[in-house]
Amino acid sequence: MSEKIRVLIVDDIAETRENIRKLLQFEPDIDVVGMARTGKEGIQLAKEAKPHVVLMDINMPDMDGIQATGVIVKEVPSAQIVIVSVQSDTDYLRRAMLAGARDFLPKPPSVDELIQTIRRLGEMSRQREQMMAAPPAQAAAAAGRGGVNGKIISVFSPKGGSGKTTVATNMAIALQGDDSKVVVVDANTQFGDIGVFFNLKGKHNIANLTQAAEDELNEEYIQSVLVAHPTGVKVLLGVPTPEDSELVTAATLKKVLDTLADFFNYVIVDMASALRDTELAVFDASDRIVLIATPDIPSLANAKKFFDLAEKLEYPPDKILLIMNRMAKSGGISAASVEENLKHPVKAQILGDERTVHTSINNGVPFVTAPNARSLPPTPGVIELAQRIKEEFAPKAAAAPAKTAPAKPRSLFDRR
Repeated sequence: MSEKIRVLIVDDIAETRENIRKLLQFEPDIDVVGMARTGKEGIQLAKEAKPHVVLMDINMPDMDGIQATGVIVKEVPSAQIVIVSVQSDTDYLRRAMLAGARDFLPKPPSVDELIQTIRRLGEMSRQREQMMAAPPAQAAAAAGRGGVNGKIISVFSPKGGSGKTTVATNMAIALQGDDSKVVVVDANTQFGDIGVFFNLKGKHNIANLTQAAEDELNEEYIQSVLVAHPTGVKVLLGVPTPEDSELVTAATLKKVLDTLADFFNYVIVDMASALRDTELAVFDASDRIVLIATPDIPSLANAKKFFDLAEKLEYPPDKILLIMNRMAKSGGISAASVEENLKHPVKAQILGDERTVHTSINNGVPFVTAPNARSLPPTPGVIELAQRIKEEFAPKAAAAPAKTAPAKPRSLFDRR
């Protein structure tokens, strides 16, 4: 039988400590190794008992739970802290996560949610212990994880209102299949709305993974944070408020994306229309950047600026897929005109249809899932884009050796 999950309860109310202990005493795989009434006592007991999980209150007399959390994660790095409190204010939660807390439960917690949280974080703590105890070579091998070697596809537009999120959500569903697992990441860290477009809500969000990224992220924990859409697409929701964006740093976001690519064939990243450290980190991590433009002069001017930036960043030309959204069936600026002016090929065109798109967004139902999806004007372009991405990463047949002359060296513009 595997080692029990060691739990430490830190709360200044004796009745609360005893009630939680009683809830856990009949679980054969959980062992309450200590109870503390102050933050300082909690730190001392954590050093002595080396708990896998610490259930931590916020309001305590000598040292609050957030301060105690910050000390414990440094002194006992394998311990996973769960804030259990009546305080649900966003500022408290943000400060707790910045201090190193892994989860939050309202007081009093439900039995099922409490036990599930302890088991999930207990497993994470055990893996952390094993990684810390393993020799460097073995630890590096353990960090290899899923081995899917998925592709990171970022969806970006330098101009807001281009339909970027609509394209990202519908493209993700078009890519999802029996042979390809897809996850969508809301990396618009201030005003992301992927949850609205998918009509999904969840207790966890991207900050949970970026905060946990300091350790080795395991598949069980990742899956517990993601939300499943009926199509099979998994979704990593964005932070609930703009001020929570500080929980998502460039380094941790890149690590999360790289880790997700170990378990999913396609990691679709919906981005903000901005250029900050986080966006640049996503670009660097991406295998392809889907650049969304619309057939109007301001949008195309911004697309030109982005191509200039990409050249300065030394991105190969094939890294960027230019997609024209909201194209008219006839008239207006043509794809050929765009290609001539931007000196970059248009990889797909998505027809505009305000009624379809607005209905889709307002109902939280991506239009490619509609019963009549094939007849809707935007659908063929989205399908074309998804197929283009699949072709980009399909195994290439080896070219037959030339008999009459040596093959010419391939340039960046020839890459596939």
